[in-house]
Amino acid sequence: MKAAVIHKHGGPEVLKYEDFPDPEYTADEVLVKVRACSINHLDLWIRQGLRNVTINLPHICGCDVAGEVAEVGSAVEGIAKGDRVVVSPGVSCGRCEYCLSGKDNFCRQYQIIGGYERNGGYAEYVAVPPQNVIPKPENLSFEDIAAIPLTFLTAWHMLVTRAKVRAGETVLVIGGGSGVGSAATQVAKLHGATVIATAGSEDKMKKARQIGADYTINHSTQDIAEETRNLTKRRGVDIVFEHVGKSTWDKSIQSLTHGGRLITCGATSGPEVSLDIRYLYRRQLTIMGNYMGSKGEVLEIMKFVENGKLKPVVDRVMPLKSAAEAHKLIEDRAVFGKVILKP
Repeated sequence: MKAAVIHKHGGPEVLKYEDFPDPEYTADEVLVKVRACSINHLDLWIRQGLRNVTINLPHICGCDVAGEVAEVGSAVEGIAKGDRVVVSPGVSCGRCEYCLSGKDNFCRQYQIIGGYERNGGYAEYVAVPPQNVIPKPENLSFEDIAAIPLTFLTAWHMLVTRAKVRAGETVLVIGGGSGVGSAATQVAKLHGATVIATAGSEDKMKKARQIGADYTINHSTQDIAEETRNLTKRRGVDIVFEHVGKSTWDKSIQSLTHGGRLITCGATSGPEVSLDIRYLYRRQLTIMGNYMGSKGEVLEIMKFVENGKLKPVVDRVMPLKSAAEAHKLIEDRAVFGKVILKP
């Protein structure tokens, strides 16, 4: 098969479009012919290499896969060749206390398709467990549905499950032009919140408002905390949706109202931040971390995707052979929403 493969860590140029052995699938797996795969920041981190994280090379990235079932393992039931599917990205053991209680993203054996341990969807085929295969909504294209799983799952688990967003609250979405940021804006609006989204250009701010943001802040030219105070009449926000890290952390903390919650899932600008603990306890703030979400939440999200209340945000579709170019566009912040690769 053709695939975009990493043989060493580095810049976008290390992604090589080449012939690669077809994935082997076991009796309890299915082989999916990839029709579309979206790019996530996790792909960029894996390509660049992560401190204290070993990734077996060569490696194929790609967490968000949509396609057709090409082959079915002999032990798999209820799935047939030709089924059009979207792949839930989280893989767990299915037996531990966390999996059995519906918290499979807490599983000690948790992996992500295309993540550190498993090859993913930057290829013509990918092997996945049958419990990760979900019927594709008929009203969405392969390209659109590939923009949904990881980012909307992350945003949903952060805002709904962890931060427990409520109608009438105000949510500050950092990086509203990103895939996860555009998903967070929609999830917060779905639950009746007022959304302030930050973005780095006037064009991205306009697009953020088009998908539901009530107010926008240009984080390249404006002070996030000061603008947030102005927009909330000096009160601050109830929730900060954070995934940028070092460059926005202080302003994110300062933007919270008394009793506010900050939840984070990433560190695109750097993982090491400082915190004045006095500010934390005087304002009675809550800081939470998040990693993915459960398979049950994917199914819940799909209900709102099918009825049009949550919508994929696709900036562009590119051929798989242009994976390196696509990575560079994301690193240059030249896109709004998701970039989709098409084998």
